This record gives sequence, C-alpha cells and structure tokens, in this order.
Amino acid sequence: MIPNYRRVWLALVAALAVAVAPAAYGQADWASEHWVGTWSASVHGQISFAGRNFPNDGFENQTVRMIVHTTIGGHRARVRVSNAFGATPLTVGAAHIALRSAGSAIVPASDRPLTFSGRTAITIPAGAEVLSDAVDLDVPQSGDLAISIYAPAKTGPPTWHSTGLHTTYVSGPGDFTSQAEIAGATTQTAWYWIEGVDVTAPDDAAAVVTFGDSITDGARSTVDANHTWPNELAERLLARRGHTPEIAVLNAGISGNRIWHDMIGPNGLERFGHDALAQAGVRDVVVLLGINDIGFSNIPGEADQAVSADDVIAGLDQFVVRAHVRGLRVIGATLLPFEGATYYSADAEQKRAAVNTWIRTSGAYDGVIDFDAAVRDPQHPTQYLATFDSGDHLHPNDAGYKAMGDAIDLTLFAQGKQRKKH
Repeated sequence: MIPNYRRVWLALVAALAVAVAPAAYGQADWASEHWVGTWSASVHGQISFAGRNFPNDGFENQTVRMIVHTTIGGHRARVRVSNAFGATPLTVGAAHIALRSAGSAIVPASDRPLTFSGRTAITIPAGAEVLSDAVDLDVPQSGDLAISIYAPAKTGPPTWHSTGLHTTYVSGPGDFTSQAEIAGATTQTAWYWIEGVDVTAPDDAAAVVTFGDSITDGARSTVDANHTWPNELAERLLARRGHTPEIAVLNAGISGNRIWHDMIGPNGLERFGHDALAQAGVRDVVVLLGINDIGFSNIPGEADQAVSADDVIAGLDQFVVRAHVRGLRVIGATLLPFEGATYYSADAEQKRAAVNTWIRTSGAYDGVIDFDAAVRDPQHPTQYLATFDSGDHLHPNDAGYKAMGDAIDLTLFAQGKQRKKH
C-alpha cells in the first residue's frame, strides 16, 4: 500500500504535468490532430559555379523575413527549420510567423512568436532540423505567410532553397522578427532554413508532393506571381467548390537536380525519403525528374556521370517502389521537349523518347501526366510550342506552366483511389 504522503506527491506531479505541458509547448493535442503540409521547399547547400560559391558568408545579427504561399488553410500551424547543410550549429535567436500584408509588412494582429519545445531561441546542430511548437493561427488557403528568423551569431553559408521565386527581406543589424515591417531591408529571391509549414486539417485531407528539378521548382516563371505548375495544380484543386477532401500541393523541386548524381542539392534517390515520403499528410507523389541526367551526359567533363535511358528508367522505378512500400500512390510525368537547349543532342532526344515511352506504357505508375504532349509543338514535337517557351528552350514560361497545370486530370488524386501493389 502506498503511504498517504506519497499518494499526495504523485497526485501533485500528475496534475502539474497535465497543467504545465500544454502551456509550455502547445503540443498536447498533436497526437489527436491531423497535420498536413501546406507549403514546402526542398533545401540544399552551397552552389559552386565559375569559381564562386552561392550563397556566400550567410548572416550575422540580422533578421530574414521570407514569404511563403500556402495551399490549404488551417487553424493551427507549425514550421520546420533546417540546418541540414550547415557546417556549424545554427542559432535561431527568435522566430515569428504572421499573415503577410504587402512587401515586408505583416498583419500585426496575426503575429505569433514561434517556440521550439518551449524555447524562444534554439541552436540547431549541423546536419539537423527542428519542428516548431504549434501556434493558433488562421492560415488562409492560397494566401501568403511571412516567416521571420533572427540569426544573432554568424551563420556561415546557410542551408537554403535558391530558386525561391518570392521576395525575401533581409534587415540591417538587429532582431526585427516582431516588427510590422522591416524598413530599409535588402531583398533576395531565396528561402533560408525554412523547409515546410504544416497546418491542422480535416481527417480526410492529404498532400500531393511534386518531386522534380527546375521545371517543378518553377525556374523562369514570374517572381511573386505563383505561376509554377504545382501552383496551378493547387489552384485547380482549391477551386473545386464544395469538394472534399482538401488536397495540399507541396513543391519538392530543386533546380538542377538529377536522379543519380549530386549537383544542386543531393541526388534525387538520396533526398526522396526526406523531401517526398516524409512530408506531413502525403498521399500522392508526382515525379518529374530525369532531363538533367540525360542532358548532362552531353556536357564535356561529365562523361563519368553519363546515363542511359535504362539508367533513368531504373531510377524512376526506384521512386515508385519506395513510395509503394510506404503505401503512397505515384504518378509519373513525361519529360518535356528540349531541342535548342544548351545540352540538347539527337542522342539525348532518343533517351528522352525512350524514357517517355516507359512512363506512358510500363504500367509501373498509379497514373500518368503527359506534360510532353501539353507543351510540345505539334509540328515539331522535339521542341516547345513557341508560346510556351521561356526562351531557353528548356523551361516553360508562365503560359507553359499553366498549360502543364491544366493538363492534369484531377481524378488522379481522388480519395480511395487504389495504388498498385508491389
């Protein structure tokens, strides 16, 4: 029998745990809440080009305010912050999330400080990431959030996403995370350290991850306009009035990415688990990757990294198998035409055609999106229709990205649709 004083002590400890934990961390309901990503960016490290490294030295005693565009909405939010590619620990002195008003300005009443296991400041080891505590915030669908991070100490070259396509505001010296606006900020178009925002959502809500290279990243689309093909897909899914479940779209593209070899960011096979399979609420993955593997086979000095069509197909098949093991559906997207691009050749075109034939006819995927057919010139199918070409003959323009988004059969993402078995 437990002595009376000990029963009282145990009761006090239990009561204290129940009372303190929710107040300290805001996490008590996480187990019963359904979390789905509403925005994501695949992070990477430095880019070396022409004898220079990008980004350079990073930040010190500065605030970086970044704008992200949501897909689905929710009433609670949490943020993933990464130092995955940092060479030294990253100290986050303060972090805030708010609704964005215009420019660097936020809606003041929406401002929320972010904490990490109850801490307002945290030091993230090199190679690690952290998840913020949940905050109550009415996150709008298809709206803009401002995420501000104060770096008090020298960061060194930061973990980042180079093709941010949204204006980022960098302060002068000081912590401006709670300020309504960052006056005199310099601007960039990259995201630093942040790699995802999750929201609470209905139990049947889910996410589609779009996994790819610069064409998925949205290279050469208009900055601050949300005209990538994943954006176009998200808007179409949101426009289905009264339709459930809610479906978020998470962009996991990295410009320059390849299946088999590192270039900008880790190779696709390495990052697939983290960037695609581990996303909150993921149910479907769309894969559009391989054109850089084919094209870089033609670049002088890259002969040791040349790939065949069969190599690309084997890599794509690995994405399918790994996703199916996790119970996810995988949708294959055909590779876009690229005649006229700097790394085009007749041999490369033969490889692309062979890969596209496999995507269309192998039956490996749970569904297929024929982006090639959506943007090619019917009179010259190895190149873009001129109205869809950004000018480099590799990337679409805004109209081309819209044509890609419009070409997607939305029933591919229907709830209850079965995946193939492996």
